[in-house]
Amino acid sequence: MAKPQLPMKPTGWFQIAWSDEVEVGAVRTVKYFGEEMVAWRAESGAVTVMNAYCEHLGAHLGFGGHVVGETIQCPFHGWQWNAAGHNVCIPYQDRPNRGRRIRTYPVTERNEAIYIWHDVEGREPFFEAPDVFASFNDGSSAADYYPQQRLFRETLELHPQYVLENGVDFAHFKFVHQTPIVPVFTRHDFAAPISYVDFTITFEGSDQQSIDDVRSGVEAINGGLGIAVTKSWGMIDNRTISAVTPVDESTSDVRFMVYIGRAPWNAERANAFGDEVIRQFTQDIHIWSHQRYSDPPALATAEYEGFTAIRKWAMQFYPETPKG
Repeated sequence: MAKPQLPMKPTGWFQIAWSDEVEVGAVRTVKYFGEEMVAWRAESGAVTVMNAYCEHLGAHLGFGGHVVGETIQCPFHGWQWNAAGHNVCIPYQDRPNRGRRIRTYPVTERNEAIYIWHDVEGREPFFEAPDVFASFNDGSSAADYYPQQRLFRETLELHPQYVLENGVDFAHFKFVHQTPIVPVFTRHDFAAPISYVDFTITFEGSDQQSIDDVRSGVEAINGGLGIAVTKSWGMIDNRTISAVTPVDESTSDVRFMVYIGRAPWNAERANAFGDEVIRQFTQDIHIWSHQRYSDPPALATAEYEGFTAIRKWAMQFYPETPKG
């Protein structure tokens, strides 16, 4: 395997857990971007993600720390910290320590996932995490779909950009996923931090058919490098979310979620369809996790436009590199 050659601390929204992994009163330990963190849910239901170490004497809040109302209490000396990272209580002193603060991260929850905003430059979020239903503006909601099916792969030697580049890679569908014909891309829009890619594709038929006969495709929305949501049309109604989050300088965690439309399938058939979508995604993971980032790549003429556009777009998410 080849260690990713791209910076592993990009800016954007990244998934650190599923919502049901952090119940009310729970404290969950996670490690991303080389930082030990804790995610905890207050009695109000609000989730906080912060660096894991108490600013008092450095106890790890994920090992014995617990939620008290709207705060997390350190297991060592009982100091309490609020959702903004401020100390609000020292149990053996009449006033808190107002001079120290634990780093916290902007958090949003949608589609049963917890996302944090990561930016080494400390900027506030400048785009929203995409929603697998609302972002397509078609009136759909989770009620129209069977429960989410999930895949989780930990600490793989791959970079989030590998996954996003897959969205402009028309040639891999025939060889990795055995589609009968090569898809045709109908939209590449990389004008903003949220980008759009649409393509016509079919997973059925023979290689004798024409792309003009295909009446199905995929619409993808990329929310920075960390999240991509898709909507399939003209075939089995499904929505997907891929979320790739760097763990350290070499590895990332990969999460993939599938929703299958309720009509006209029963739950058993829908589950089988979801399993197949996940199986196809694992085919990609097998490639990505053994991939070396090629820069500059040796592109075929037809590939040049898509790969050039997405790589130029990706540069804005790396603080270490010039923008423009």
